[in-house]
Amino acid sequence: MPGPLLIIASAAILLVTMAFLVIRLSMLSTMVRELLGHQAKSMEDKHRDMLKDLHEGLAKQGDRLSEALGKTSEQLRGTVESRLDQISGHVTERLDEGFKKTNETFTSVMTRLATIDEAQKKIDSLTTNMVSLQELLGDKRSRGAFGEVQLEALVRNILPAAAYTMQHTLSNGSRADCVLRLPPPTGMVAVDSKFPLENFHRMFDRHADEASRALAQKQFKADVKKHVDDIAGKYILPPETCDGAVMFVPAEAVFAEIHAYHYDVVDYAMQKQVWIVSPTTLMAVLNTARAVLKDIETREQVHIIKDELSRLGKDFARFDERMKKLADHIRQANQDVEEVHVSSRKISQRFARIDAVELEAPEVETTVLEPGDG
Repeated sequence: MPGPLLIIASAAILLVTMAFLVIRLSMLSTMVRELLGHQAKSMEDKHRDMLKDLHEGLAKQGDRLSEALGKTSEQLRGTVESRLDQISGHVTERLDEGFKKTNETFTSVMTRLATIDEAQKKIDSLTTNMVSLQELLGDKRSRGAFGEVQLEALVRNILPAAAYTMQHTLSNGSRADCVLRLPPPTGMVAVDSKFPLENFHRMFDRHADEASRALAQKQFKADVKKHVDDIAGKYILPPETCDGAVMFVPAEAVFAEIHAYHYDVVDYAMQKQVWIVSPTTLMAVLNTARAVLKDIETREQVHIIKDELSRLGKDFARFDERMKKLADHIRQANQDVEEVHVSSRKISQRFARIDAVELEAPEVETTVLEPGDG
């Protein structure tokens, strides 16, 4: 039976071949597993080496960044400190100027307050030692001295020293209590103190009869007219003086009596070019004279004022320019601080990503062995 034997032989050969193939596949599978294990270990080692290199590189990069940041911070600190020093210098200069002016003003105020306090002490002392005005002015010579002292005090407190002279002797030998040196066309004005007090008191004496008071009133008017005549004859000397003079009455009550009830006396004085004044009205006259003197002086010195205003304008222009430069420095310093803040924020974010291992890892090529590769 050759046919069945051939089939059996073929089957046996097929079985042997299949067994060989199974054994070969098993050997290949073992070899593949071993190769894959070695390759996995090799890849793990490579990964570890790569991670180690990465960490070392990151550490070196962090050191370089820290060093660069330190240098940048030092440069920025130097720049900011330099500009702050400049700003501080300008501000200190302005503050010193302001403090100096304030201190000068304060010193002036304190000096004036000390003067006022001293004057107040003198007034208190005078009040304590004051005697009756009637007793003080009872003597004619005392009244004259009182009027001269009051006149000098008023003039000295209002006019500058160059604008008046006390006890001035004119070319005719007459000596005026005071002369006012006013600008043209007025010129020199003589002022003399008169105090017609005796008959004034008799006019208001309650114990006197009506006839005595009328007589005293008549004599009072005569006294005033005599004073007017004396002043007009002694102290009106054109062109040495102006064409008028001033009669100073030291008592407001006497002045009020003359102007309120004795119009004829006032008209007589006006005809003689003699102006009757009291302490209050003399103050008005002196203040007017001071205003005139100040106006004349201002007009004479107007070119100086213009020069000072011009220099003041230049100083203000320089001040404005320096203020603009100071504002530019402040703006630049603020811009530098903002830029440093942005750089610091970026570096902080970069370090945060590094710390969180957010850097992209490099791709690793994986080799897969095909069956049959030995």
